[in-house]
Amino acid sequence: MNFHAALRNGTKSVFLRVEEAFDAPFGGQDNPLRHLGAMGLYLLWIVVGSGLYLYTVLDTGIDAVYDSIGMLSHEQWYLGGVLRSLHRYASDAFMLAMMLHLVREWSYGRYYGFRLYSWMTGVPLIWLAYIAGIGGYWIVWDQLAQVSATATTELLDWLPIFSEPSARNFMSPDAISDRFFTVLVFIHLGVPLLLILGLWAHVHRIGHVDYLPTRRVMLATAATLTLLALFRPALSNPPANLAIVPGDLAFDWFILFIHPLTDLTSPAVVWSLLFALTALLFALPLLPHASAQPVAVVDPANCTGCDRCHADCPYAAISMAPHPGRPGFKLAVVDPDLCASCGICAGSCPSSTPFRRRETLITGIDMPQLPVDTLRQQLEQALARFAGGTRIVVFSCARGADARGLAAADTAVIDLICTGMLPPSFVEYALRGGADGVVVTACRDGGCDFRLGERWTSERLLGEREPHLRHSVPPSRLQLLLCSAHDHSALATAVAEFRNRIETLGVANDRLPSYLRRAPNHA
Repeated sequence: MNFHAALRNGTKSVFLRVEEAFDAPFGGQDNPLRHLGAMGLYLLWIVVGSGLYLYTVLDTGIDAVYDSIGMLSHEQWYLGGVLRSLHRYASDAFMLAMMLHLVREWSYGRYYGFRLYSWMTGVPLIWLAYIAGIGGYWIVWDQLAQVSATATTELLDWLPIFSEPSARNFMSPDAISDRFFTVLVFIHLGVPLLLILGLWAHVHRIGHVDYLPTRRVMLATAATLTLLALFRPALSNPPANLAIVPGDLAFDWFILFIHPLTDLTSPAVVWSLLFALTALLFALPLLPHASAQPVAVVDPANCTGCDRCHADCPYAAISMAPHPGRPGFKLAVVDPDLCASCGICAGSCPSSTPFRRRETLITGIDMPQLPVDTLRQQLEQALARFAGGTRIVVFSCARGADARGLAAADTAVIDLICTGMLPPSFVEYALRGGADGVVVTACRDGGCDFRLGERWTSERLLGEREPHLRHSVPPSRLQLLLCSAHDHSALATAVAEFRNRIETLGVANDRLPSYLRRAPNHA
């Protein structure tokens, strides 16, 4: 294992542990670390909404801009002051969420292959976010803005883009005019618009995007920021005065950290670091990685054009086109550059039911590395090998808790690429084939490597999404377990408890009639 892989795996392990710890108080759906992208978008909307109000009261005159901002904090503290503080703290939180999201996606290996486009369009957004953030501090035009403006222009002067040093504009009070603030406000409004446009490009190749976190998370976040705004309001430093050197100032390390870094090193070092880090982020997808898995394959003879695979694909890799051999029908088309090879589409296909009597089960869309026919064969062979009292079939996600250690004479474990690739009818097929109970394991809420596997699985088994598990299947004989890669002992305990519950049922009336597609395969 090379250094990069070791570093990435170590960082991933840290994220997993922290996320699992956060699951206890928050739950998977409300865990902010599992939804950093949605959190960032929500915080950005708070920044935009509060910023629009601030813009309505802002006077861009050089002699009035400081007083117009200060008025919000003193004369209108109950509204303008709170919104100003929300604007400040939501901006800091957005920067934090953005950087955590970047590191998390890298540590999980979500920056190459079918995720390449999202990664490449996400990197420039970091620059836009910091440009907007630094420019926002200038608008206040207090001594912190003076320091930031001077430091930023000195940093820019190192680049060969100006004929004369731009830092000269901040050497005397007469060098700044009203036009400067008009242009500054225009830039501060324009860059966030570019940021929003870039975010649209960042996610537009992803299906079922969570643009916002859950309502509980939004309310809790808004309440936290509001309390922070009330008890620690954002206030201006003394007004800017280019004739003096500012002293100690209240500093924002989330956005303005680049200025102390420049003081400690030099503009050359800072630009070298910035360009090197940016180049590294763009180059990461070019590093050696595990070979790509085969993508989903459509069989035109068995594709009914039902559109379910298109609706369920997490990465918008499937589109519908006119069927070449059936006028009036549609055919699923897979984009190999976007396909995640997760198999969720196979689980959604109505042709994937194991009850079809064909010797070789060919479905409308399938995964070459684990076809539905192979899955049926594995299940039938496991049912034929069963021995002992209470017989349990475990359908396990290969990326979640490792269930292979549970395999025994009375327990069959069948690994799946993602639990989302399991057609719900396989649960009924197992119960009709001799199993006393079925356990389906999926990743924790929000923890699926393919984003939607655990959600679609849960909805299908609960009858809330097509294809759904038939209502004739007794709920007492099915257990859905959400487990992370570290939940081995919890999984073993849950399966043992499920077995005990099944044993207490005894010879109950809820057993399904046997179905013998191939009698020799069943005991």
